[in-house]
Amino acid sequence: GVLAGTAARPPPPEAGPGMSRVRDDNTLCPRLRNAKVEDLRSLTNFFGSCTETFVLAVNILDRFLALMKVKPKHLSCIGVCCFLLAARIIEEECNVPSTHDVIRISQCKCTASDIKRMEKIISEKLHYELEATTALNFLHLYHTIVLCHTSERKETLSLDKLEAQLKACHCRLTFSKAKPSVLALCLLNLEVETLKSIELLEILLLVKKHSKVNDTEFIYWRELVSKCLAEYSSPECCKPDLKKLVWIVSRRTAQNLHNSYYSVPELPTIPEGGCFDESESEDSGEDTSCEESLSSSPSSDQDCTFFFSFKVAQALCFPS
Repeated sequence: GVLAGTAARPPPPEAGPGMSRVRDDNTLCPRLRNAKVEDLRSLTNFFGSCTETFVLAVNILDRFLALMKVKPKHLSCIGVCCFLLAARIIEEECNVPSTHDVIRISQCKCTASDIKRMEKIISEKLHYELEATTALNFLHLYHTIVLCHTSERKETLSLDKLEAQLKACHCRLTFSKAKPSVLALCLLNLEVETLKSIELLEILLLVKKHSKVNDTEFIYWRELVSKCLAEYSSPECCKPDLKKLVWIVSRRTAQNLHNSYYSVPELPTIPEGGCFDESESEDSGEDTSCEESLSSSPSSDQDCTFFFSFKVAQALCFPS
């Protein structure tokens, strides 16, 4: 591409600090971490939280795992805590789900008091510095700068698509080692190359120059991002899960459902004409029933605009 020019280095090992590449019941491996991030993405979608909540939750999780040697049995509780901590920072108070709801939906098998204790441990280990400048912040910043200096249609460079791609990258432990600014720039570069827009590539080249991103580092991570997105969009990854959904209910709930199945109240037939004929009321019309369905259709990610100030922002807003 236009922003590429030197050879890339070999990919890093998957294992991060506090993790083992060897499978062990008492040691956390990258596969378990990645699975927990997938769970965080599901929680974010279920509760209608914004993308920034998910990204910050992953950031808190990775920083904590880098400091502490965590046993796999504690990972579920830690994941729920990271989600709740991020939601309280990012979301409006009315949109922050209750601890009990998150426990119930995540099925993490821990109590509210367990969550409270673990939240305190995470906060203390991170010195209560839970907020962080993430790749999503840089992605929003770079996206705004590019759109401000292009004559092309604003819809051409989809921020929703870029955010979805960033989520896919965060589900791989490897990208927790990438600088947020570099990861955001790689995503933008690959998307702009897909669009085959010379103007956008030239603007992005200037953004890269003002951001002082090292060429070797950029090409190295760009190659990994490209590989990740190729796998993410492959038929093997996109094919639907054919497993049947199974409702897990308590014995008492199951008993109530079983009993209520035979006690459906009889409703009078609604007459089609203007008058009601009692002699024909039971035979003339079609039976009508009212069926209540339980469906979970999670909301799409909300637009989460983040305004932050740091010195590089001034340098990046160059004149067109």
